[in-house]
Amino acid sequence: MAMTLDTPNTPNANDAPRAAGAVGVDGLGCHAGREVMQEAARKSGAGETLARYAKDYPAGPHDQPQSMCPAFGSLRVGLRMRRTATVLSGSACCVYGLTFISHFYGARRSVGYVPFDSETLVTGKLFEDIRESVHTLADPEKVDAVVVINLCVPTASGVPLRLLPREINGVRIIGIDVPGFGVPTHAEAKDVLAGAMLAYARQEAEQGPVQAPRTPRAQEPTITLLGEMFPVDPIQIGGMLKPLGLAVGPVVPTREWRELYGALDCAAVAAIHPHYTASIREFENAGRPIIGSAPVGVDGTADWLDDVARVCNVSAEKLDAAKAALLPAIRGALAGAPIKGRITLSGYEGSELIAARLLVESGADLRYVGTATPRTPWSERDREWLESKGVEVRFRATMEDDVAAMDEYQPDLAIGTTPVVQAAKSRSTPGLYFTNLISARPLMGAAGAGSVAATLNAAIGNRARFTEMTDFFAGVGEGATGGIWPSIKKEAR
Repeated sequence: MAMTLDTPNTPNANDAPRAAGAVGVDGLGCHAGREVMQEAARKSGAGETLARYAKDYPAGPHDQPQSMCPAFGSLRVGLRMRRTATVLSGSACCVYGLTFISHFYGARRSVGYVPFDSETLVTGKLFEDIRESVHTLADPEKVDAVVVINLCVPTASGVPLRLLPREINGVRIIGIDVPGFGVPTHAEAKDVLAGAMLAYARQEAEQGPVQAPRTPRAQEPTITLLGEMFPVDPIQIGGMLKPLGLAVGPVVPTREWRELYGALDCAAVAAIHPHYTASIREFENAGRPIIGSAPVGVDGTADWLDDVARVCNVSAEKLDAAKAALLPAIRGALAGAPIKGRITLSGYEGSELIAARLLVESGADLRYVGTATPRTPWSERDREWLESKGVEVRFRATMEDDVAAMDEYQPDLAIGTTPVVQAAKSRSTPGLYFTNLISARPLMGAAGAGSVAATLNAAIGNRARFTEMTDFFAGVGEGATGGIWPSIKKEAR
């Protein structure tokens, strides 16, 4: 359950920083609308933050894609880290929804919440309450960092988390704004917090010695992996790097603060999920080269190994030996688990394009891939490869884009978000949820090659059952059986 932190009244609340933009949203809150909230945020001093988000996470030709509240991404990153406390500042309804879905996804700790009303928001008392809560939580025996996340209303009202202490009793304080009107998706909100933590850790490392990672450091140069992925994938990538004289480094977002130092201390960064723009900026500030795409399938693995070898000055002999050892196994796994059928694929995790590459190399007739994340330089190779195979690629795809693609290509299987799957099944087309059934499986190397074939082929084979169910339930939930009657005619007496 959500935890309300005890925050005693501050006698000098009138001296606290005032939320200059609060008047613009007072009484309207989240329902004020995107434009009103953005304008209020700019007037209250958050213009620089919004400008940076607009550059890091461009909206593209479409409006904001439909997904869960973006702040869930930042909340998830903090909740998965050891010795990290998280505090939310936002409307109670938003906090309830975020904490509910966080625990639904397996969070095992409380989420701090600082309540507010119009008075505390406008007078600056909310900021004082947040500061009190941070001091309460900053126990170095229990936590390494406290993360405070401003949701929509506090961001629009100018609650200045930047004025919080940088550290308290040795505990790091990280304050970020993650408004729904500034950060398009929860996948990019993961990057907001990961980037903020990397920036803090990089500055610490530049100032002197830092805490060593919990696990022993590899003797070989390491490749840091960027983006949440199935636990087997880093192991697979480690096996690919070993013949090159390299080792796999931490995965960002990390599971503990001290891992951030290990992530920064690398030979190169593999942007497995290419939308982590803020994190990539911090790695580039640390002088680390970035490698796009991922080692999926035969072509993807060969190209990725080429990039790693070039960036890390690996000899041609080692590279050729690694390819000779790895590629036949991947080719054999793909041949042994072919996917037969026409597919459309979409999602909002950021791994859609590399998953699409794997399906194509597995033999699937893939016609469309849509991702809610933006186009970046580190996804270009995947886009070019997919388009060369005749696959339509859509960045910042909306649900309407995904459904339109399904109607156009008439797939045997639609892989997508929950509403897309629902739309598919209503058309008697089998559907699978991308997040639970594709991104929650290995994708890299030989382990990824055959990981989804059985599930996808079984789903494709169920089309006749969907047709039977559609015929059986025809008309149910529609028209007069929909449970909603817009008008009732009175019978004549």
